[in-house]
Amino acid sequence: MKSTLCRALTAVSLGFAGPAAASEPQKGELLEAFVEANILAVFYHELGHAVIDIEEVPIFGQEEDAADVFSTFLIHTLYEDDTAQDIAFDTAMGFLGEAEFALHSRREEAWWGVHGPNQQRFFNTVCLFYGASPDTRAWFAEEMELPEGRAATCEAEFAQAERSWGAVFDELVAQSGGESLVFIGETEGTAGELLAYEVEELNAVLQLSAPLEVTVESCGLANAFYAPSERRVIFCSEFETYFREMARWMF
Repeated sequence: MKSTLCRALTAVSLGFAGPAAASEPQKGELLEAFVEANILAVFYHELGHAVIDIEEVPIFGQEEDAADVFSTFLIHTLYEDDTAQDIAFDTAMGFLGEAEFALHSRREEAWWGVHGPNQQRFFNTVCLFYGASPDTRAWFAEEMELPEGRAATCEAEFAQAERSWGAVFDELVAQSGGESLVFIGETEGTAGELLAYEVEELNAVLQLSAPLEVTVESCGLANAFYAPSERRVIFCSEFETYFREMARWMF
């Protein structure tokens, strides 16, 4: 299904230079595309947690892994292919960049954490997105240096994701027409403006069984999370600053 979210975002559609790129983007455009794509991917990840909670979706394994799969599934499902490829490219590079940026900043990987290592999240994202359309995304796997051994399993991995998350997504779409997602607070900054717009667009596509608040606010650290007791997705404004710092270092 391709929804009303199939639009060209102000900068995301300019993404990294794959076959979708019409012209060579400038450095500032690359940076803005990277920031916006990663804000979207993080939001979709936290939305995955919210859907698991609100819709009582059974999860076998780590919920963080399931939320990552949901994020990539939405990028593939909600956008036209050219835009989806740009967003997925930047999202995957965000995981790789975070791993390398951590080394640059002399920060150790939190092996005790609930999230998988960033290098593994990078390859999982690449594999799942490639596996959704291997005939048209061979360039994506090649550009990201996805090993042949893993590439051979990617189509089956996406098929599994589509059987699980696809069924949940179809139910949400069948209930569409309401305003179950509610953006609260100010729309200042890229994150606020982008997520306020995203909430409006998602409401036109799907509906949750209970209201979900989405907000951008200062948290004192670069983070985003779903608060089940409040049924609220919180995107910390510091996360946007972190992505910008990472992008400037990468570009």
